[in-house]
Amino acid sequence: MSPPNPPEIIGWLRPCLPPTPSEPSVGIVETRKGSLLPSMLNEEYIHHGGERGRGEVSPSLGNTALDHAATECHTLLLHVSSDSYSSKSSPWVFQERMVNVTRQKVGGLGLSIKGGAEHKLPVLISRIFKNQAADQTGQLFIGDAIIKVNGEYITSCHHDDAVNILRNAGDLVILTVKHYQAATPFLHRSSSRDEHHLDNETSSTVGSEGSWQSPNQSPTGQHPRWIDIITVPLMMAYVTRYIFGTDKLRPNAFEVRGLNGVSTGIIHCDDAAILSQWLKYITDNIVGLTHLQMKLYNRNFSASERIEYMGWVNEGILNNNQPWQSYKPRFLTLKGTDVLLFDSPPLNIMDWLKCSLIFKVYQTMFRVIKDSENVDERQHCFLIQTSGHESRYLSVETRQELLRIENAWHCSVCAAVMKLGSKTFTVTTGVKTAGLTLDWNMGFALYDNESKTYTWKYKFSQLKGSSDDGKCKLKLHFQNSDTRIIETKELETSSLQSLLFCMHAFLTAKVASVDPAFLSSKTP
Repeated sequence: MSPPNPPEIIGWLRPCLPPTPSEPSVGIVETRKGSLLPSMLNEEYIHHGGERGRGEVSPSLGNTALDHAATECHTLLLHVSSDSYSSKSSPWVFQERMVNVTRQKVGGLGLSIKGGAEHKLPVLISRIFKNQAADQTGQLFIGDAIIKVNGEYITSCHHDDAVNILRNAGDLVILTVKHYQAATPFLHRSSSRDEHHLDNETSSTVGSEGSWQSPNQSPTGQHPRWIDIITVPLMMAYVTRYIFGTDKLRPNAFEVRGLNGVSTGIIHCDDAAILSQWLKYITDNIVGLTHLQMKLYNRNFSASERIEYMGWVNEGILNNNQPWQSYKPRFLTLKGTDVLLFDSPPLNIMDWLKCSLIFKVYQTMFRVIKDSENVDERQHCFLIQTSGHESRYLSVETRQELLRIENAWHCSVCAAVMKLGSKTFTVTTGVKTAGLTLDWNMGFALYDNESKTYTWKYKFSQLKGSSDDGKCKLKLHFQNSDTRIIETKELETSSLQSLLFCMHAFLTAKVASVDPAFLSSKTP
């Protein structure tokens, strides 16, 4: 059950799983790259049980840990690989499960047992012999308690009785087992008196191949056998260091939340360097997959409706006018001329039509919040301001992600303005009603509705400044191209904020068209 190709990244973690009467055991967390289909997405697996061979651990990644709310810690192995292998999920090692074992002529069931009612312990698998019947199932582990044999309970049997039942159970034996890691110290005691190798002979001698040791003692060169505990799709998933819904960072810990709502739990790292490595590896996988999915979506959209960005952000939500706010995950998308905020990522073309929060990017302002302006401990924050709507305070996990959004925003603005071409706002000048047009080719132009002629025109490059009263009055300061004198035009409009945001969009697009490096300079 080991992966077909060597992993790219491997490290240890100590996860905290739901309380069980158990001690630390060995497992792995791994990220594998699959196809973009929902059932074959790039996934992060958490495996539990089995053993590991030496030479598989990258010491630089150190120890980490995984926990849930009320939990107990267990040691697992965290590893990331880039192969396209897709593991079939096996039952969780702490759950009761049924395993079919075909007895072999040589070696019998290929396992040894300890325990029994006289020891006030269940009948426990103490050894699994390599390449023999129990080992070949890939579903039995040292520390498994045998609850039933062919449907009959043996939980109250003494050791010798359990041995006889197992030896006389026939060629096809159905074992009902449940893992009890708390029995590990008992299994470590070397005692031939109360341990029996269940083969067809009376001898308990171990063959030349040796036997599988307990999960914490692995011989050199042997391959791990893992059972999947958690599988988290990384396609459009997100990784976070924050305690969910708050602005509080976990020290040296993170969590991965999948598109399907599954979470890894909290993964703890030894130090900041190890944490940084894992965040980079997992984030790079998520970003890469999301970018590929974005390309697939764009095959179904026209060039003017293409997606420039999609990814997770967290929106600050005020709590009944309290001085603090909680945070809610949102899936931000920049598509064509629109800014879309989803509660969950769109999975098909129809989902794109169901978004309840849509704004025009050319009438929306994007502003990065300076560290000194942050309202709480959340970092990498930005504002989205749209005319007629309350500002939205959003944050992302990293500086690189914030720069990605900023770059994509400017690209979306440019594409939206070029598609729009021109936008006219109703204004008054003096006592006359007129139309102020922002035109991609012409610039600023005031159109007199009565005379049906343009009163004045200026190129975008002639605008040297503007001022407003925050309500309805606007002053535009243009430089006359002949006299170089500044000429001020005073206007009034009921849609002042929309006009200002649209002006900003047109000016941004013009700068980008004249200086393409303006956009590339924003790239992280």
